[in-house]
Formats: sequence, C-alpha cells, structure tokens
Amino acid sequence: MSCDAAFHWTSAALTDVGRVRSRNEDACLAQPQRGLWAVADGMGGHAFGDVASRTVVEALDRLPPPSSLARFIDAARDAIVQVNGTLRAEARTRHVPVMGSTVVALLACGTEAACLWAGDSRIYLYRSGRLQQLTRDHSQAAALQARGFDAAAAAVGANMITRAVGASDTLDVEVTTLTARDGDIFLLCSDGLSNPVPEQDIREALACGDCAHAAQTLVGRALANGGRDNVTVVVVRASDMSSDRTLLNPAL
Repeated sequence: MSCDAAFHWTSAALTDVGRVRSRNEDACLAQPQRGLWAVADGMGGHAFGDVASRTVVEALDRLPPPSSLARFIDAARDAIVQVNGTLRAEARTRHVPVMGSTVVALLACGTEAACLWAGDSRIYLYRSGRLQQLTRDHSQAAALQARGFDAAAAAVGANMITRAVGASDTLDVEVTTLTARDGDIFLLCSDGLSNPVPEQDIREALACGDCAHAAQTLVGRALANGGRDNVTVVVVRASDMSSDRTLLNPAL
C-alpha cells in the first residue's frame, strides 16, 4: 500500500491568543500535501506551555513520508512518545514540575485517515450534515460522565485532564481510524473552541464547506463567547479527485 492521494485535501488553520491571556500556548500544523494536521495546547498554569506545544508540533513536522497508514501512525506515535521523554527531561532541567501539552493529529493516507490524541483537544467530523466527535477527551469530566455522573457533576472537573504529553513518564497515545469520504470536513481544535462554542454552532460553521471561512467563523464565535482561553482551529476537507459531479450542501 502507498499513500498516493485518493482525495484532494484542502485546509485552513487559525489561532488566537484570546481576550484574557497574554501568551498563546497553542500550536498547530496544517500540511494538506502530506496528509498531516495537528493541534497542541500547552498545559495552562504550568511553565513553558508554549515551548511544550511547539515541541510537539515540530516533532510531527519532521515525520518522514509514509508508505502506509499503519507506518504513518507508528511514526507519529513514536514521535509523540519521544517528545514526552524530552519534555520530562526538560522540566527537570528547568526545575519545574511539568512541561506538558495536549496533542491531536489527523493523518491521511489513500482513502484512510487516523486520529491520534492525548488530552482534551478534539477532532470532529462533519459528514452529510451531521457532526461527530471522533476523539474521546482524556479529562476528569469525561471520566465522570463515562461512570454515569450527570453533566453538572462532571463539570466540576472540567479543567482537569488525565493524559498529556510530558505529564508522566509513560504516555499512551490513543488512535482511531476511519475511511474518508468525498466532502468530509474534519475539525481539529483546542478546548479554547470546544468549551465556549456549542456543537450546534460548530456544525453550522462547518456547513459552508469552505475551510478558511469556517475557521474564521469558529474563532470569531469563541472570542464572542468570552475568549477566556487561547483558541486554535484547523479545518480540513476531503474532495474526491475522480468526481466531476456538482456537490450539494446537505445542511441547506
């Protein structure tokens, strides 16, 4: 198997420091020609969060060209795990408890795609007018909801993540795969978007089908809803290169 393009991939990335914070600790990567996108969110309240997120993204940027999705996944996972060790060592050198970052990455190879993540940054899929969260938050809130607690009780731990790059000596990077379809739109985002912006608003923003316009709309809504955190979005679209049919927007 090779990663010869089965789709024409387009994307747009946008990040904003927000209305409250003085430093942007998010980082992102958008390389549609390589089938590689990522968002990393430096852990708020910890030292050097911007360094941690940038280190994660730079490691993914250095991935070699893949020959298969399985090898792409292995290379990305290995790179993230290696950064985990680097950040643990760097924290000791700088005499700080933690240098950490979430990460979420989307990899595309042929007709297949993979999501890799650690933390509460997310990937959504917009398909046929419906929005689906592909990732599962590694957070205290998500863990409580999985155990049957209601949303109000789970919200108490909303800001506590249970997994991140650099947070502990070992790291389990979660992976899920899927077959991409013509017209699929993926959204990678930090919690600076997913916390203040409801999923209905996310769905409506992605329905336009234009990556750049959707990215601008989403960041604008996060800022309008308070902008209390850094906000980063990467919007990705798959278009069938062999199709010459007129595309219809199922949301209209």
